[in-house]
Amino acid sequence: MRILISSDMEGTAGIVHWWETEKEHPDQYKDFAEQMSREVAAACRGALAGGAEEVVVKDAHDSARNIDFRLLPEQAKLLRGWAGDMHSMMSGIQYGKWDGVIMTGYHSAAGQPGNPLSHMMNLQNYKVRLNGKPASEFLLNAYMASYYGVPVVMITGDQGICDMAKSYIPRITTVPVKQGLGGAVLSIHPGLAVRKIEEAAKEALSEDPSRCLLPMPERFVIEIGLRKHADASSRANYPGARLTEADTLVFESEDYMEVMRFMHFCL
Repeated sequence: MRILISSDMEGTAGIVHWWETEKEHPDQYKDFAEQMSREVAAACRGALAGGAEEVVVKDAHDSARNIDFRLLPEQAKLLRGWAGDMHSMMSGIQYGKWDGVIMTGYHSAAGQPGNPLSHMMNLQNYKVRLNGKPASEFLLNAYMASYYGVPVVMITGDQGICDMAKSYIPRITTVPVKQGLGGAVLSIHPGLAVRKIEEAAKEALSEDPSRCLLPMPERFVIEIGLRKHADASSRANYPGARLTEADTLVFESEDYMEVMRFMHFCL
């Protein structure tokens, strides 16, 4: 069994401020990068205990150079940096056959109250909607997994993104490590988060992973609200894109990879 782990940071236990996620502020970043690494390591250990023979971790936050490789099990492999392909946070899924995906450290979508750091890919947009509903990085990447026929069996992060994941994949295993309260978070202890993640990853692989395959819509309509209307105007030059408002860009396709191509160049 091969498992791909896509790891973000804003959904890590305790994190509440942007500086805690940015290398440019090492006095605050260092401890939380370690906690991110510990949570990823726990997911690796749980997956291996659950029967995985190969685990590959995609560092999917910011520079993609956050995880301390020394904290991961020796059986794990780590994909660092950005290859520049359309798979983004799921880069690696295009290589070979995978049995399941685990997402760690994920966060609520732009404009949603589940996390003070709620966003979608970057801070240039204030909303992204997919087929009329708020789109999170979870949803974007879950559809990418489904594009390759791979189920998303587990997610960790804030309560808001765990609830969203359940609404799309009812059988997914979730580990909420904190809850957004306006500009604050109520977090469980980092040690408890690590234990819960390891136990949940093992349990998630004990059942048939196919139960967590997200159905693909027949057509995708992606809507992006950009903070600067000039950016929307410029990106409306992308083939097939159109403006519906001065700051809002829309793109439609039946091919999800074309949606990801649009996002790659326009988000």
